[in-house]
Amino acid sequence: MLGGIGYFFGQSKISLPSTSTPNAGDNSVLYWPAELYTAVPSRPFFPRGFLWDEGFHQLLIWRWDVYISLDIIGHWLDLINIDGWIPRELILGAEALSKVPEEFVLQHPTNGNPPTLFLALRDLISKLKKEKFAATEARDISVFLDRAFVRLEAWFKWFNTTQAGKEMGSYYWHGRDTATTRELNPKTLSSGLDDYPRASHPSEDERHVDLRCWMHLAADSMHSIAELLKMDKAIKKEYSSTAKLLSDFELLNKMHLDTANGAYCDYGNHTEKVQLTWKIVETGSNYPRREFVREVLEKPVLQLVPHLGYVSLFPFILRLIPPDSQILESQLDLISNKSILWTDFGLRSLSKTSSMYMKRNTEHDAPYWRGPIWIPLNYLIVSSLHHYSQEPGPYRERAKTVYNELRSNLIRNIVGNYKRTGYLWEQYDQKKGKGKGARLFTGWTATVLLIMAEAYHEV
Repeated sequence: MLGGIGYFFGQSKISLPSTSTPNAGDNSVLYWPAELYTAVPSRPFFPRGFLWDEGFHQLLIWRWDVYISLDIIGHWLDLINIDGWIPRELILGAEALSKVPEEFVLQHPTNGNPPTLFLALRDLISKLKKEKFAATEARDISVFLDRAFVRLEAWFKWFNTTQAGKEMGSYYWHGRDTATTRELNPKTLSSGLDDYPRASHPSEDERHVDLRCWMHLAADSMHSIAELLKMDKAIKKEYSSTAKLLSDFELLNKMHLDTANGAYCDYGNHTEKVQLTWKIVETGSNYPRREFVREVLEKPVLQLVPHLGYVSLFPFILRLIPPDSQILESQLDLISNKSILWTDFGLRSLSKTSSMYMKRNTEHDAPYWRGPIWIPLNYLIVSSLHHYSQEPGPYRERAKTVYNELRSNLIRNIVGNYKRTGYLWEQYDQKKGKGKGARLFTGWTATVLLIMAEAYHEV
């Protein structure tokens, strides 16, 4: 991971709102010339900064050298614009551009990305409170947090205003295509989970449970920083109130819990009766074209979206479920059920019971977050299993058993693949455990080291 760190310089291409486009066909503007010192997912395949990957990278890097970590986080925060938005991908310079398909170059200021930098900042704050750093390091981290606070605050407020849902305490990822006829389920690139299935018909009525949980992490972290720096009471109260609202277990369950199986779900305008079919499409020329297009067989209705997978576990991942709640038992059932998420190689991203399991999203898009095993989410789940295995409660021993088995499966498979191929991989096949996607993926797949070391967030 350290070997993949790079220094990039250039200008991002940013989309303009359709109403402000001065000339027909000109829908973009260049961001200011910017520098970025960052780790990358895979230097040969993805030589550029990815905002949500970077939070996972820093979980490892700060343990090696906290100053490298602060420098990288500072570079990302320096890319914030006047509205508080940070681009999802930073494609700066010729090396980065050479590996990006044209359709992904343009960045959209309406769309976010999980604020995972708070995962690393939360760790640093926790260690500071426990006086785990040397005095010089502790002072330097505190100075950094003080300088960074104004940017972190702008970033938080951007999320809290632009991504808020219709109901208080609800949020939804912006950027889904409401008019697509090509996608089986419109992608949610801003969530980082790309083709993970959401409501079949994107709308402002959506509520995304993963984003709600990320917002709790951000609010709680901001409150901790404000307390650490002994900031004004009003600032501390603002973040404390937001964190308290988003940790309200009753409200969370009212908005997102499917009581039938104890899983948390998105909410939105949805029907299961959607399919891709071959159709002859008139093109305006003498030659009609055969295309793979979306067909909706039933009118969608507002409901919980019944796909079980990583998203269903986010309140568990961010430890919002009380250790004595029966819902915790249901979450452990979901994790350990071989028909749902459990495999001998790690947890699959989407349940075998889902109608979207391993389904292509378009003619050319193979399933990505619809079955394969991804290590960063497995790391977060393992971390929470470890947490609940330490908490007094009726499910402590069960959490410990599941933790030990999942941890062992992940390490055995990733190390086995490494020994056979010499690589860490982007993802792993849920049937055979074989490495898939980009190789030399020493970005977030390297969090396996944290699993091996049992290095998790401590409250």
